[in-house]
Parts: sequence; structure tokens; C-alpha cells
Amino acid sequence: MSVAIRLARGGAKKRPYYRIVVANSRDARDGRFIEKIGTYNPLLAKDDEKRVVLDAERAKHWLSVGAQPTDRVARFLDAAGLKERSARSNPSKGKPGEKAVERAEEREKKAAAAAAAAAPAESADAEA
Repeated sequence: MSVAIRLARGGAKKRPYYRIVVANSRDARDGRFIEKIGTYNPLLAKDDEKRVVLDAERAKHWLSVGAQPTDRVARFLDAAGLKERSARSNPSKGKPGEKAVERAEEREKKAAAAAAAAAPAESADAEA
């Protein structure tokens, strides 16, 4: 059985509240879980100590027996000093998409055409 440490969503519509749970990775996100080891309330301020409440002892236990945390939970564990999270790199994330590149090229062509049209008019004025 593959075990994951992940978030299970609760709370009302537009008011999320998450439990940090240890669950079989094949079970539903909000379904059956093995143990609840903490909570996460994203509506609280980032510096509020109740935003993430985590039972460090149980988290250590589950990590030691091979439970795999999700990306978000790995951030919480890294902040608590329980598990080092490796830096992720996606160099193509910041690059513009195809359509944005096409629009930029169109703007450059229009700007170059406008500059070329303005340049002969200026040289004619200088000769006269």
C-alpha cells in the first residue's frame, strides 16, 4: 500500500479549510484516511501560528515508514524543519506562449514600418 501525506479539503464554498492527513494514495481526496496529523487554514495571515498546525512527532513517524508528502505538504514539512524540500526549476515557465510571441512580432513589424515611414519624411525636411 502506497501511503501519502496530503491535504483533505473541508469548509464551505469559497472558505477552504484543510486537514493534513495520512492516507492510502488510491483513496479519494476527501475520503477515508489513516490518521489526521494537522490542519491548514489558508484564510489566516501568513504569519499566524494557527495557519499551519502540524503534529511533528507523527509526521516524523510517517516519513520514516515511507509516506510520500505532496508538494504543498512538503513545503509545510520543510518550514517545520522535518524534511528538506529540493528546489524545483522550470525555466520555461516564465516564457511567453505562442500567441504572445506572435503578437510581439506583429507589434515590432508595425513599429519598424512606422519608423521607416517617418525616416524619409525627416530626410526630405532636412534637404529643403
